[in-house]
Amino acid sequence: MITLSGNTIYLRALEPEDLDFLYKLENDETVWEVSETLAPYSKYILKEYLANSHKDIFEVKQLRLAISNYAETLLGFIDLYDFNPKNKRAGVGIIILEEGNRNKGIGREALSLLIAYAFKHLDLHQLFANISEQNKPSIQLFSNLGFERVGIKKDWNYTSGKFQNEILYQKINK
Repeated sequence: MITLSGNTIYLRALEPEDLDFLYKLENDETVWEVSETLAPYSKYILKEYLANSHKDIFEVKQLRLAISNYAETLLGFIDLYDFNPKNKRAGVGIIILEEGNRNKGIGREALSLLIAYAFKHLDLHQLFANISEQNKPSIQLFSNLGFERVGIKKDWNYTSGKFQNEILYQKINK
């Protein structure tokens, strides 16, 4: 687990004990825009999700890891999605739930760990992120870790009564 351990945080598999945190996150309407959620999730559905979260990324084409500090406090989640082993790529998503935990380097450390894991253990050639043009903190985070802006999807997402552009970022493993 050395690849998934950092100075202040580590990435770990989901546990049944994460249910309340996951329930809070998935039902927080302020983050529905990035997760493309349209309705609340029940605890039953989330329990089923956690019960199946052990499945291999090669089978389910996604991986969600918990971001935890060494005091065992759950801080957020980081995901690989649209995993494509043939073309050696995956999308990346990250959320730090509590406002008080943001802008403290947690996202940067978690994303750095995930990049190293994806390139070393999954042998990926590239990672990509789709980020709303209005999400300046995410743009800065991904840019600072070597993701390059490679395209823009005009009027891609409909949010708060208007269309917004989404930017595509890529990081190629050289």
